[in-house]
Amino acid sequence: MKAIIFAGGAGTRLWPLSRSNSPKQFKNYIHEKTMFQLAVDRLVPEFSFKDIFVATGVHYKNELLSQVPDLIEENIILEPSTRDIGPAVGLVAAIFSKRCPNEPLAILWGSDHLVKDEKKFLRMLYAGEKIIKKNPEKIVFFGQKPRFATTNLGWITIGNKEEQVDGIASYQFKGWKYRPDPETAISYFASHDHVWNPGYFVVTSTYLWELFKTHSPKLFKKLEIIQQSVNTPKFNNVLSLEYPKIEKISFDNAVLEHVDPAQATVLVDDFGWSDVGAWEQLKEALQESKSANVVRGNVMLEDSQDSLVFNLDENKTIVGIDLNDLIVINTPDVILVTPKTSVSKIKTFVESLKGTALEKLT
Repeated sequence: MKAIIFAGGAGTRLWPLSRSNSPKQFKNYIHEKTMFQLAVDRLVPEFSFKDIFVATGVHYKNELLSQVPDLIEENIILEPSTRDIGPAVGLVAAIFSKRCPNEPLAILWGSDHLVKDEKKFLRMLYAGEKIIKKNPEKIVFFGQKPRFATTNLGWITIGNKEEQVDGIASYQFKGWKYRPDPETAISYFASHDHVWNPGYFVVTSTYLWELFKTHSPKLFKKLEIIQQSVNTPKFNNVLSLEYPKIEKISFDNAVLEHVDPAQATVLVDDFGWSDVGAWEQLKEALQESKSANVVRGNVMLEDSQDSLVFNLDENKTIVGIDLNDLIVINTPDVILVTPKTSVSKIKTFVESLKGTALEKLT
């Protein structure tokens, strides 16, 4: 099995900590190691570096190698331009279906996830591999048992239990719901047939390529031109020429929303997964209790609750009085202050700065 870590993107949901020239996956804002280093560390107890691959933007190559020198340079898949997750996963499918047909692939995200139970995570990967080897035309999704009701994550609806694989239960896949409204999220949490969707899955390279061909033929035709050059001296030139022509599309819209439920299964367990790719989710993952504050750096709070305050400027002290449900981020050149209920607007705001005199802040 090959593990593919996707480590691209500017991480605008964590702006202003994360910037296009220094994104969140290469920062150590939670742990002494960066998010990318943690993603690799989760794999190395069981995976050799020859089986660990990274998909990222061409401008991040040197940063990857400096943070994890043991990475094999040839195992870094470099996207010449940012075309969203759909083309990024499609490029991986194009390459691996040509290089190693029918090889199981573990599709992982390496920039904004925490996994506390790494041993169970690895067991789930290998359980997924076993299922795929028995059923090559199937896709195995991971489901995290929910710890609370949330509108900030995607949810998977599961059906009947199918089997137990190395102590991990697999269930029928019934569908998705991305970021439900509060009432729906509460009902999901109260039920026993909904789990969080981390976005991880195991699938063979050949079947993943077939999914693009079936459900996203326009994208497939563009990727097919690139695939024809795989394993030839022309590959890098063809990739640089053709990939930027591809229209941006999410992987959900390109493939996942169209997957036949009968061709999918869900491995469900509690492996301590958290999405920390946006400020509110980061606060939820780090706070010790529901109303506790989360602080980093020189921060003094009085009569404040349920707020996250990060001070990244050593020359200043942030003092907060009577803060409630606020996100405050201080960097040397930007201060962000927003209610936690408005963090979804950050990405749109950052996009609005592009093409203006303030684009340097993105």
